[in-house]
Amino acid sequence: MKQSIFKIVSNKKLADITYEMVLQGDCTDITRPGQFVNIKLDGFFLRRPISVCNSKDDILTIIYKVVGKGTEVMANMTEGEELDILTGLGNGYELSKSGDKPLLIGGGAGVPPMYMLAIELIKKGVTPTVVLGFNKKSEVFYEEEFKALGIKTIVATADGSYGIKGFVTDAIKGLDYTYFYTCGPEMMLKALYDNTTTSGQLSFEARMGCGFGACMGCTCETLYGNKRICKDGPVLEKEEVKWAD
Repeated sequence: MKQSIFKIVSNKKLADITYEMVLQGDCTDITRPGQFVNIKLDGFFLRRPISVCNSKDDILTIIYKVVGKGTEVMANMTEGEELDILTGLGNGYELSKSGDKPLLIGGGAGVPPMYMLAIELIKKGVTPTVVLGFNKKSEVFYEEEFKALGIKTIVATADGSYGIKGFVTDAIKGLDYTYFYTCGPEMMLKALYDNTTTSGQLSFEARMGCGFGACMGCTCETLYGNKRICKDGPVLEKEEVKWAD
């Protein structure tokens, strides 16, 4: 974990209540896709944890939804402003288990970490397939960015206004894959747990206090004991997940 000051390069709206912020700063502590950063905002006690969409050299890209007062403040920030950010948080995805045909599944705010994961898999000579799930067409983002990587990109919308009508579980039917990686709301993760045919890794969200394992506020129960989502996670393997009754 490292605490650094980042300068905003750009901050633009991508889709309904969804923004992309590009920042410049020390990214050396971001080493694996699936990690997250924790952002300090003036006037707020707790930092805001945001998944890493991409990190290259000294440029960090994050995508966030405006869901409260903190992210509303972020949406109104402009080029040149600075943010105090903790980087290198979370365990991230393990790429060595992907096989030659991995499947990447992102739902809503869970889409961004799939982008850096796709880039890193391609660097290793592995071409994934990606499935992106949204509620409706106006919420769709980063479809073209994934396609620009040269990978098969499938979009599903719950209301059928774009792409496949239904959920990501509908979109993955009939696909041939060796392993899966996913991030999204817990309901989606549970559905994928029940409907995937291989092992995989799931990234969970949780309310956090510190973001680096000290406060124990995001502890969850797994089949192998209690784990902290911020430090031991957010990525858990399919075989260790224990769902609440």
